[in-house]
Amino acid sequence: MAPKVFKMTAAGRAELEAELEHLKSVGREDIAEKLKVARSYGDLSENSEYDEAKSEQAKIEARIAELEYQLDNAEIVESLDDDSISMGAKVTVVRKNDKAKLTYEIVGYSQSDPANGKISDESPVGRALIGAKAGDTVVVEAPIGNIEFVIKKVTR
Repeated sequence: MAPKVFKMTAAGRAELEAELEHLKSVGREDIAEKLKVARSYGDLSENSEYDEAKSEQAKIEARIAELEYQLDNAEIVESLDDDSISMGAKVTVVRKNDKAKLTYEIVGYSQSDPANGKISDESPVGRALIGAKAGDTVVVEAPIGNIEFVIKKVTR
């Protein structure tokens, strides 16, 4: 089976690389210290601090493996057309039904953070916006029905 390709911007790749480096250095050092302290409490079979530290260690190692996989299979996407929306673009839209003004940054799946306005190019809104230009109206198929957005501004 071919590995999944993770599309991302150059800035997104740099963010993931920084997170990976932080986890490999600071994260691992912190966990090693917690394990050392927990071991000093004695009997490991009934030591909740040790169990918690081991669980945290497993989470950190899993995240490191995930980041390494994503970075090994990353494809940097750069915009070729300044007019149309592509990955890395910041887009201001107005939702037609309630006139709500929203701003999104189109990023790769691994960088998405909807709470902070970073939406994946694979999300329903991201897919609808890709390729559109300022002034266009796009329709997003959502579980609650179709939602129309008017694109007001596209910046890089």
